[in-house]
Amino acid sequence: MKRNTVDIITLGCSKNLVDSEKLIRQLEINGYKVTHDSEDPKGEIAIINTCGFIGDAKEESINTILEFCQAKEEGNLKKLYVMGCLSERYLKDLTVEIPQVDKFYGKFNWSELLQDLGKAYHYELQSERSLTTPSHYAYLKISEGCDRKCSYCAIPIITGKHVSRPIEEILEEVKSLVKKGVKEFQVIAQELTFYGIDLYKKQMLPELIERLADIEGVEWIRLHYAYPAHFPEELFRVMRERDNVCKYMDIALQHISDNMLSRMRRQVTKLETYRLIQRFREEVPGIHLRTTLMVGYPGEEEADFEELKEFVRQMKFDRMGAFAYSEEEGTYAAEHYVDSVPNEIKQRRLNELMSIQQEISAELSEKKIGKKYKVIIDRIEGNFYVGRTEYDSPEVDPEVLISCSEKQLSIGSFYEVEIISADDFDLYASVLS
Repeated sequence: MKRNTVDIITLGCSKNLVDSEKLIRQLEINGYKVTHDSEDPKGEIAIINTCGFIGDAKEESINTILEFCQAKEEGNLKKLYVMGCLSERYLKDLTVEIPQVDKFYGKFNWSELLQDLGKAYHYELQSERSLTTPSHYAYLKISEGCDRKCSYCAIPIITGKHVSRPIEEILEEVKSLVKKGVKEFQVIAQELTFYGIDLYKKQMLPELIERLADIEGVEWIRLHYAYPAHFPEELFRVMRERDNVCKYMDIALQHISDNMLSRMRRQVTKLETYRLIQRFREEVPGIHLRTTLMVGYPGEEEADFEELKEFVRQMKFDRMGAFAYSEEEGTYAAEHYVDSVPNEIKQRRLNELMSIQQEISAELSEKKIGKKYKVIIDRIEGNFYVGRTEYDSPEVDPEVLISCSEKQLSIGSFYEVEIISADDFDLYASVLS
């Protein structure tokens, strides 16, 4: 057990990661040595930043907390603190059920943790963070919360209403990160397209992205977690005209059957969804779309699922993830619908959907052989440099592998490559320059 050393474990999404990075900065300025997601945590203090989105994520958070409780009981840990979404949602229950934790904090009051350690929270550094990502890319959180009322989702219950950050504050953060060597920004929010409505009374995402693109040193901007209803169409022009705005959009569609979209309270129809995808592909040539779909929602009949499969086959999404519905207490769906689809049917549908997508992914990757792309190099793994194109977000998308024997490359630098082969998940390339 190392004195004055803190281990932070971040579970869940990249929005949580940004919170952890801000906390790390505050701890470091107060003299602590901090490790993040260490495989062998040995600090005297552990802080777990939890996720509470769906059943699997909650289970992972609870199991991680219990592992550290055991370490504390065995004398290998002095203090254990828990923060984040799970803690925000179940604060009172967790405090009673897991008394070994020294204190639980919600998602937004983690600054109190510093005070409880007898340290100061430096307000003048509240927008600063210590990056846990490779130094050439960072996640950029532009808002908190969500005003959408999707029937299955507990996020608004956990995070509250949508709160946009002021444009000037975001621009200053990006300029500061560029000075530290960051070239690539993953713009994230619970729901990007709502950005600005609370502060400026209109959708401001296109203007924000255009102003970010104007900052010297910003090489790539990639957009995550858009909503299909009332999409800000001016963004098409920005993505088309700005070379440093990646031709990539992460837009969770969840389903395509009008029956399901209505029950999910998605405020969008099947026809509007098809039209939006068509507009994307017409207005932003080369766009790569990532989506997430849900199976097994209450009332999903085989006909709804067949419609969903046909949608995936037709749209040929460049990137697609899927998950099975899990009932979340407090949501509209939990209060108004019976979780009627048996687990084995949910799993079968999930497997079928992902099998269709796997074939599509392989087909799309095959078409890239012989083509040239700009890639950024993230790391060395085994005998390969591992990089990404503008169409690939870190952690979730395919990667580009280049043999280390070819030539020496620099981590965080851009190269032009030619794709020489592909498998279901990754591309293999040779460096041109």
